[in-house]
Amino acid sequence: MYNDILLPVDLGNESSWKKALPTAVEYCSAFGATLHVMTVVPEFGSPMVAQYFASDYEEKMMAGANEALHAFVKDRVPDTVKVQHIVAEGTIYKAIIEMAEKIGADLIIMGSHRPELQDYLLGPNAARVVRHSGKSVLVVR
Repeated sequence: MYNDILLPVDLGNESSWKKALPTAVEYCSAFGATLHVMTVVPEFGSPMVAQYFASDYEEKMMAGANEALHAFVKDRVPDTVKVQHIVAEGTIYKAIIEMAEKIGADLIIMGSHRPELQDYLLGPNAARVVRHSGKSVLVVR
């Protein structure tokens, strides 16, 4: 039923993956699907902000995120599950939606945390992905 499952994770926020990861692994095992584990590095935006960072900061951030993602997967995903590591840059929910389209994901599995006041005003990333993605989304609470 599923061939490609996208699991976005925030490596610095355990609630983004604590419950979603076991669910994604279970789905991948049941369907023989590939697990695409993704993390998003925020972009700094304007050149005015970027001028305060070293010229190679972007490459270092992406390399560091890639290394951290590989370590995360090695520690938490069984070897029996086929995994693709993805490090994207940009606005979190937009990067998730774009990557789901790019890889042809059948399903996006995301964790959700208890809403806080700021989430009601801005909307959490999981809610934005659900609203704007054309893919099926499973939000694990």
